Amino acid sequence: MNQAKKLLIIKLIHTLIWLFFVIVILYVLYSGITNTVTRYTWIGIGLVIGEGLVLLIFKMFCPLTVLARKYSDSNKHNFDIFLPNWLAKHNKLIFTSIFLIGVILVVLRTVQNS
Repeated sequence: MNQAKKLLIIKLIHTLIWLFFVIVILYVLYSGITNTVTRYTWIGIGLVIGEGLVLLIFKMFCPLTVLARKYSDSNKHNFDIFLPNWLAKHNKLIFTSIFLIGVILVVLRTVQNS
C-alpha cells in the first residue's frame, strides 16, 4: 500500500474518532444543561478524560497524528484529519472549553439533586 493510501486511511479513522469524541462532549454538555445526568454521562466524562491522558502521554498530539506524520510533511493543521484547517488548529481549545463547561454543569446538577 502506498503512502497516500495509508495517509487516507489514517485521516478517515482519525476523523471518525474525532466525531465520536465530539458527540460524547456534546452529550456531556447536553446532560448538564437539561439535568439528565445518567451513568452514560459519567462514562462519557471518563472517556474524554482518558483521551486527555492519551494526549498528555503523546505530548499533546493524537497518536494518529504521530503515525500520519510518517506519511506527510505538510505543515497544515489538518494534514491528518478531514476538518477545516481553522478547526483542526483550534480543536483542543474549542472542545476542551465545551467539555469543561459540560462537566461543571453536570457536577452542579449532581450536587443539586443529592
